[in-house]
Amino acid sequence: MRPAFSVILLTTLIGAGQGLFIAIVLIQTLAVLGLGPAAVSPAFAGGGSALALALLAAGLAASFFHLGRPERAWRSAAMWRTSWLAREVIALPAFMGTVALYGMLQISGWSPVLLHAGGPAPTIDLGLVVGLIGVLLALALFVCTGMIYACLRFLAEWHTPLTPLNYTLLGAASGFTLAAGFAAMVQPAHADLLLACAISLTILGAVGRSAALVRNSRLVPRSTAQTAIGVKHPRVVQRSMGFMGGSFNTREFFHGASPAWMRTVKPAFLLLAFVLPLLLLATGLHGGSPQWPLLAFAVQYVGLLAERWYFFAQANHPQNLYYQVIS
Repeated sequence: MRPAFSVILLTTLIGAGQGLFIAIVLIQTLAVLGLGPAAVSPAFAGGGSALALALLAAGLAASFFHLGRPERAWRSAAMWRTSWLAREVIALPAFMGTVALYGMLQISGWSPVLLHAGGPAPTIDLGLVVGLIGVLLALALFVCTGMIYACLRFLAEWHTPLTPLNYTLLGAASGFTLAAGFAAMVQPAHADLLLACAISLTILGAVGRSAALVRNSRLVPRSTAQTAIGVKHPRVVQRSMGFMGGSFNTREFFHGASPAWMRTVKPAFLLLAFVLPLLLLATGLHGGSPQWPLLAFAVQYVGLLAERWYFFAQANHPQNLYYQVIS
C-alpha cells in the first residue's frame, strides 16, 4: 500500500497524546491511593494535559490533508454502527474535550470532592473522575484506530489482533516517554516511575511489533498470479503494468519503494523506536535530568514515523497480484 504521510502523522501524534494523558492520570490515581511519591502538581497535570491536547490537535489537523473534501469530514461519523473509522471520528473529539476539561480543572484548582469516606479511604474529586473517563476514551480511541486496519480481511498483514495491540503499546510507550521528560522538568518526584513505565512499555512494544513482523513474513497469499489473471500456465511473469501511464490502482496500492529500501527501513525503525530509546531511558533513570527522556522521545518518534510508514507499505493489496510490476 502507499503510505499517506497525513495518516502517519495522525496516528503517531494522537498516539503520543493518548499515552501522555494516560500517564498523567495514572500518576494522579497512584497519588490519591497513597502509592505515589507526591501529589500531582497543577503544573504537571495541567501543563501535561495542554501538551497532550496540542499533540491531538496537530494529529487531527494532519488528517485533513488526507481528505478530498475536508468540509464533509463530519459526515464520516454517520456510519458509527458499522465503521471503525466513524467510531474513531467520534472518539477523538470526545477525548480531546475530556482532556481540555481535565486540564482546566487542574489549572484552576476547582475540583469539588465527589466521594470522601473518611479515614484512610481515598478522596475522589471531579478532576480524577474526568481523568479516568479520559483514560477510557483514550483506550477506546486506540482500539478504534487499530481496528480500522485490523478489520480488513483482504489485507492479511493488518488482519490480526496484533494491529490494535501494537497501536496501543507504541502510542503508550511514546506518551510515557514524553511524560517522563516533562515530569523531570516540572515535578521530578514522578520522573523515575514514569521512566520505568516507559521502559516497560517500549519493551512490550518491541515484542508486539516483532511478533507482527514474524507473522507477516510467514504469510502465504491465497491467490497467485495465475488465478489473478485466469491463466493456468505454471510460469507467469509480468513485464509491464499494462498501461501507457499510471492509474488509480497503481498510485494508491503501490508504495513505489525498492526492495533494498524496504530492507533498510525495518532495521532502522527497530533501532530508532526501541533499541536507542531504551538505552537513553535507562541512562536517565535515577538521574533526574530531563534531557535523556526528551531525547529518547525525539528519537522514538522518528522511529515510529518509520515504523508506521513500513506498516502501511508492507501491506499487499490483492490487486497487486495483477499489477505486479510498475514499469
